[in-house]
Amino acid sequence: MSAEVAREAEPVLEIAGAALRRGDSELWSGLDLTVEPGEFIAVLGPSGSGKTTLMRAILGLQPLSAGSIRVAGQPVQRGNPRIGYIPQQRPLPPDTSMRARDVVALGVNGTRFGLPIPRRGDRARVDALLEGVGAAHFADRRVGLLSGGEQQRLRVGQALADEPTLLLCDEPLSNLDLANQVGVTEIIDRQRRERDAAVLFVTHDINPILGRVDRILYIAGGRFVLGTPDEVLQSRVLTDLYGTPVFVLRAGDRLVVVGAPDAQPHHEHDHDEDDA
Repeated sequence: MSAEVAREAEPVLEIAGAALRRGDSELWSGLDLTVEPGEFIAVLGPSGSGKTTLMRAILGLQPLSAGSIRVAGQPVQRGNPRIGYIPQQRPLPPDTSMRARDVVALGVNGTRFGLPIPRRGDRARVDALLEGVGAAHFADRRVGLLSGGEQQRLRVGQALADEPTLLLCDEPLSNLDLANQVGVTEIIDRQRRERDAAVLFVTHDINPILGRVDRILYIAGGRFVLGTPDEVLQSRVLTDLYGTPVFVLRAGDRLVVVGAPDAQPHHEHDHDEDDA
């Protein structure tokens, strides 16, 4: 997208003066963030810093304690079809009876009132989504028998059903092997490139997505820093953010953060929540 077109396009997401509290503690305040179409923004920070709570606020599930959030120029609302949400990978029980295509179909017809009655073209749409996320060859298998990576591809397909302009990705690579991390990241990035969708991507490990990221929002200790990867991932910047010595090291083509408790973007935790 040309710079001239980008200037004319309406921001996908506008967060102004936002603050969030959990109990007596303030997760963060004074957050201003404008996300343009096609931007890829990584959200980093330790467990409990408010990353998932930010996602919930954008989804209309968590009220702000101050400030405002607008999606495509409109106040946040639950069930906004402009937003696609991809959660952390959590294995489904082996006895789950749904087929793979049924999971994706929930994104196509599951938002209707009453029972989801298939419409003409629904099956073709589901088939196209399955093909797009590399799941066509196991479309009729029971989801409980699929691998974690296969299940996560279905969640991505479900999130893309309404062709959202904003993709909220909450640790979507957690617990996936390297091959599936690459595959899921490529599907998400393709949506950004082909549909000009903006991406907000919560992660503990920046390395699988580093080459695709435009900006980083790093939240820690009630404070945050926002900028390009080169601006944010510096020892000086993170030391100031945490208030304790932090070092950003490069090991080959990977970044390693040393000295920030529970904040290493090279390391994936078994579970993060953080901010339910």
